[in-house]
Amino acid sequence: MIDMSKPQWYIICASTGYDYIVRDNILRMVESSNLQDYIFDVVVPEVEEVVEKEGGKKKFVMRRKYPNYVFIKMIYTKQIWYMVRNTRGVRDFCTSADGKPLPMSPEDVKKAQLEKVKAEDLQLEVGDQVHIISGPLQDFLGEVKEIKLDTQKVKVSVSMFGRDTAVELDFGQIEKLG
Repeated sequence: MIDMSKPQWYIICASTGYDYIVRDNILRMVESSNLQDYIFDVVVPEVEEVVEKEGGKKKFVMRRKYPNYVFIKMIYTKQIWYMVRNTRGVRDFCTSADGKPLPMSPEDVKKAQLEKVKAEDLQLEVGDQVHIISGPLQDFLGEVKEIKLDTQKVKVSVSMFGRDTAVELDFGQIEKLG
């Protein structure tokens, strides 16, 4: 049974191209209606991509990880659900069969990297073996070479094509083995 009195992550389906507008409108609503005790975070996850421009120049751009979806951490009440559903650009929540918003599982929250992972939570040290759980190197194994607390990243040595290659990953992309 899910405890609806605690904050949970939910998925909002937004109209095409309205992700950021929905996020901004909800954040404004939280401020103007003093809903900080019910709505804790509103996120449009982004990923950094490298785009090649003319002349071989490379440019880093931020792209939406899940286009047309907005993630909201809130305490579910009928009133809050109604207010969010009636925000401009919101099509609906991802719901269960009975029509109630369906909270995300802790595993899905971790995969979507919605919450910052602390080094203490990972209990990582240089030399630990890790399993990569998301991204292009998903299901690879590697060894931690460096931990960067300020940027929430780790440098991991991964064996590819018979060679060790250092890759930089977010805390949320790995889990410690053993």
